Amino acid sequence: MKKLPLFSVISFSLLYAGIVPLVEPNQAPEHPGSRLISPELIEAIPSWHKYGELFLYLQTHWSKILFLVVLIAVPAVFLLHYLIVGPKIFSHEGRKFLIFPTWQRIIHWIAALAFILLVPSGFFIIYAKFFGGGTPIRFMRYLHDIGAFLFALVVIPMTVMWFKEMLPRLWDIKWMMILGGYLVKRKQEIPASKFNAGQKMWYWLAMFGGIVMIITGVMMYFQDFDIALLRKLNLYQIDLLRLAVIIHLTLALFIVAFFFTHLYMSLFAIKGSIESMIDGCKSEDELKHLHSIYYKKIVKEGKDKELAEKCKD
Repeated sequence: MKKLPLFSVISFSLLYAGIVPLVEPNQAPEHPGSRLISPELIEAIPSWHKYGELFLYLQTHWSKILFLVVLIAVPAVFLLHYLIVGPKIFSHEGRKFLIFPTWQRIIHWIAALAFILLVPSGFFIIYAKFFGGGTPIRFMRYLHDIGAFLFALVVIPMTVMWFKEMLPRLWDIKWMMILGGYLVKRKQEIPASKFNAGQKMWYWLAMFGGIVMIITGVMMYFQDFDIALLRKLNLYQIDLLRLAVIIHLTLALFIVAFFFTHLYMSLFAIKGSIESMIDGCKSEDELKHLHSIYYKKIVKEGKDKELAEKCKD
């Protein structure tokens, strides 16, 4: 049977559910403008029987289930934590230390805005059929593109500015063993430097996972690309496109779960924590308990007075 033109194959990838409705495995899309109008034509797609059906099933079924689990389970766990253990409350009287200079806060807030656009719009795209598709979903796609562009602007600066401080250290193991002390109500000194092990995990996932998502997102956006290596390996563009979709969705699952975690820790788990990304300062009480290694370091080096003076301005 004659193979379908590339643009017809790509239209079948169902990346944009607001344009092409999601379908059941091995069924043709019902979109009136599609050239894939029968199961027979679908089977003409290169490597369809190899893993095309598996790809479609993962994309249209399992992705929805897994994202729904993340959407419900992660906030539910944090709600239980808040009700049972409660937030950490530290005194904001006395000295404060400048932890994040202005330029770092600006870069961070651009990244935050990017995620605020990316995560909700991504959920709307995933569940496009449930929301009826059409114009609202296309609008969400535009928001998703804007969020991706904003993140692409700051991902390299953010990766560079915190790279050294985000490298794993031995005390991170102890932090992981006690889960940062968040399972107990009492205040205690937690082994962490400027960033704790949880923040480091979020950094590595968001930065380097984000870079991969930008690459796969660009592939999904443009769809039509010509790579000579593919021909040498006897692969088709649809093969690489399928792989890009699966990688993008898989990384998105983990990034969304960690994003919810980051929000909870910033807004609820530690009272007043969000202020450090507004004015750049942390209270001495919070720093000596949650970042004890960093606190002892700046005191030992005599930098505490200098950092405290900068928070008086």
